Amino acid sequence: MTYSRIAGTGGYLPEKVLTNKDLEAMVDTTDDWIRERTGIRKRHVVSDGETTCDLAEKAARLAMEAAGKTPADIDLIVLATTTPDKNFPSTACLLQQRLDIHGSAAFDVQAVCTGFVYALGIADKFVRTGSARCALVVGAESISRIIDWTDRGTSVLFGDGAGAVVLEASDEPGILSSHLHADGAYEELLHAPLDDYLQMKGNEVFRMAVNTLGRIVDETLEANNMQKSDVDWLVPHQANIRIIQATARKLNMSMDHVVVTVAEHGNTSAASVPLALDAAVRDGRIKRGDTLLMEAFGGGFTWGSLLARY
Repeated sequence: MTYSRIAGTGGYLPEKVLTNKDLEAMVDTTDDWIRERTGIRKRHVVSDGETTCDLAEKAARLAMEAAGKTPADIDLIVLATTTPDKNFPSTACLLQQRLDIHGSAAFDVQAVCTGFVYALGIADKFVRTGSARCALVVGAESISRIIDWTDRGTSVLFGDGAGAVVLEASDEPGILSSHLHADGAYEELLHAPLDDYLQMKGNEVFRMAVNTLGRIVDETLEANNMQKSDVDWLVPHQANIRIIQATARKLNMSMDHVVVTVAEHGNTSAASVPLALDAAVRDGRIKRGDTLLMEAFGGGFTWGSLLARY
């Protein structure tokens, strides 16, 4: 039987940084308020002329290098983004061109903050069915371009970046299961109308996220006949430190085994899970053989989880 496993990771953040102190001069907020409510200290944002594909390319090249793969090895690109460079072609096709990859399937996935979990779940199915042998899976966002920087309810939360993994065919299980969901009935709580800024009803989104992520933890463990103690690392979407802490409590997991990057990155939407994964792989916390639970919740509402043996 063919499985898929993560062969390498990569991440990239734009050079431009906005600290909470910077935001104090832009909107009616304070560093203390932002830290207390969200856990965020700073976020990276794209510069003029810097695009989502620029970020994706840098993360993808790092992931391919870590996996020891060349462009000729890649036969599938799945790219999760809310902020594509163009209406079409897809940012995945633009990335394919940058990487000098030709002929493989390449497409975008739009599930907002859950996008990377969706993309990785889709790529896993391609590999398991033999439709691909080596997939490049990317989450990339320049979400600062759809933020109203005078709105203190949203401007303090978001940042830009990209994360990527190379997923390859394997005889041993890597991706153990994925669980993807959506309910469009909640559209108005978190959305970005065409040619307008992101809009969010923060309190309602917070409550839904905490409750929904708690349920998906149970669903994931039950599907794999695992106990909470079998999970070595929680790699969550980096939206808000309080949501992350609530999910860790659901797992009875010490925060020492939760990958937290929200303080440095803010909420990078589809890029947040792969950026967190790459950070923990590269600093040696996550090791081969560890069991990882990745989870996310985003506009739609969408939500999902993925259990993997790294």
